[in-house]
Amino acid sequence: MDTTLKDPLVGQVLDGRYRVEARVAVGGMATVYRATDTRLDRVLALKVMHPSLATDDAFVARFIREAKSAARLAHPNVVGVFDQGTDGTYVYLAMEYVSGCTLRDVLRDRGALQPRAALDVLEPVLAALGSAHRAGLVHRDMKPENVLIGDDGRVKVADFGLVRAVDSHTSATTDSILGTVSYLAPEQIEDGTADTRTDLYACGVMLYEMLTGGKPYAGGTPAQVLYQHLNTDVPPPSESVPGLAGPLDALVARAAARNPDARPEDAAALLAEVRTARAGLTEAELDAVPPQAKEPDEAPVPDASDDGAADAEAATSVIPRPAGTAPAPPEHTARLSAAAAPPPEPPAGRTGAGRRRVPGRGFLVAVGVVLLALVGTGIWYINSGQFTRTPAVLDMTQDKATETLSDAGLDAKVERDYSERVERGHVISSDPEPGGRIRRSDSVTLTVSRGPHIVKVPDVSGTPLSNARRQLKDADLVPGIVKRRFDEETAQGSVISTDPKPGSERRPGSAVALTVSKGRPIDVPDVVGDDEDEAADELRDAGLKVKVAPERVHSEEDKGTIARQSPAEGAQLAKGGTVTLTVSKGPEMVEVPDVEDSGEDEAREKLERAGFEVTVRRVFFGDTVFNQSPDSGKKAPRGSEVTIWLR
Repeated sequence: MDTTLKDPLVGQVLDGRYRVEARVAVGGMATVYRATDTRLDRVLALKVMHPSLATDDAFVARFIREAKSAARLAHPNVVGVFDQGTDGTYVYLAMEYVSGCTLRDVLRDRGALQPRAALDVLEPVLAALGSAHRAGLVHRDMKPENVLIGDDGRVKVADFGLVRAVDSHTSATTDSILGTVSYLAPEQIEDGTADTRTDLYACGVMLYEMLTGGKPYAGGTPAQVLYQHLNTDVPPPSESVPGLAGPLDALVARAAARNPDARPEDAAALLAEVRTARAGLTEAELDAVPPQAKEPDEAPVPDASDDGAADAEAATSVIPRPAGTAPAPPEHTARLSAAAAPPPEPPAGRTGAGRRRVPGRGFLVAVGVVLLALVGTGIWYINSGQFTRTPAVLDMTQDKATETLSDAGLDAKVERDYSERVERGHVISSDPEPGGRIRRSDSVTLTVSRGPHIVKVPDVSGTPLSNARRQLKDADLVPGIVKRRFDEETAQGSVISTDPKPGSERRPGSAVALTVSKGRPIDVPDVVGDDEDEAADELRDAGLKVKVAPERVHSEEDKGTIARQSPAEGAQLAKGGTVTLTVSKGPEMVEVPDVEDSGEDEAREKLERAGFEVTVRRVFFGDTVFNQSPDSGKKAPRGSEVTIWLR
């Protein structure tokens, strides 16, 4: 279903210039459209602020800052900004249109990337950020959704909508953070400060995600993810991808260090470190296929109804800053003050200037006040008084969490589950979540960590590869990268060893690299010059397969014999390996040029140019050819010898 049909802007001309053609994506602050600039006749992207935000002066100011900030950046890896304006309630930016996809699309479709591909994306991203950092700007919201990959392979960084001067503070409000949960640096969470190193932290998280196919921190709520950013180091990607090169672990640790002082100074400095690390990696390390990589037929089919919107964790949003103090005490039923005593009544039967007093009027007023108080108390109790808020108990010990709930007048129920991130005996989550509304008489269900679920790597040595993979899956492990080498003791196609070794303890879902035997090596025999059938029989007898090239070539070998073979003599192949044979058409016959009566140098040049080797014989002291063999006009094999006599 084409959801763009429901968008009132599609088909309209904005500001009398930009014809809106299709909706591309929807974000937290704006919608992006593909449009045509009718004045310059070029395709571009229009980023239009949501109308609900256009009335907020702060958001409009931030939106306009995006145009001014991005327009200052002239770099091939930064999405260019052409124009900014308004049309009625619409506030827009006109930007460069990049036909292609985002890094998020690539990760969703392909899972983890090979190190070479990950670095091919990271380097232009750092080059773009380096340009911004030199201009005194910080992106503040780096994430895969803001990395565009064009159909031509070019990588560009988009959405400098959250940038500010490098030294400024970035709190959207006094108690909130503007950004994307999964990529926020600890200093952004703690005090809202962002500088060049904040962008590097997000790049470190993105590099981890490209190498492993998953985010380093997972949690049921944004608060759990924020807590891990503050208290847990980003794990090395080799924990999820065994055999991954050590320099890649070091790059992630350097860029995503919790302490900003432990990161490089800016993106240009990190880019230099990335290039140095890449230069030290072998081709095999760069092209290693991680186990989390998806085959093309595994890629999920995009859902057109999502209109390009990112998931909740990936959306840029205003996030409440984690409180630094204990939660407020629960609301208890308040004691109401007594009504003031009524004034003395006038003499019986009179009120005011001799007017008769209405019997019981003061009493009725007092009753009315009491009834109003009771009704108000009842309404308050029904709507608020019987409810409280669930205290924040995430990552507390079970005893501490239970005590905190008890102090709030709530009971606790305990369930247990494995957790990769939360320490054993500490609270993983609560139901209701922290801050959730709950009746005072209800219970809060706490999920307490059993610690990580640990499994042992089975011994699959000597087992055929398909069976070994099945055994690993049965043990809740993932078959990882497969390497092959010759081994005379292990049958071809069976496992020689694993990494980690058998008996090692790992978490479920961990990858195990396998080394598989190519069997006993076979030395390729020399069959050049042999008859085609004889050569094929000799290779098959050696345990090899034979492939004959469809085209024949001229060679020194006789017609019908083998002119060349690939691989050559002495190479080693596994049993069943293929040797390609090229059959000779015999020598190429070339007409012998006439060199009689020529000087020696001239005759030699003519003959060698025609493809012959030259032998010189002298009868007398002289320099003129008086005879040649073979005679001129005859044909001889190219590369054969022609003799000339001089006198």
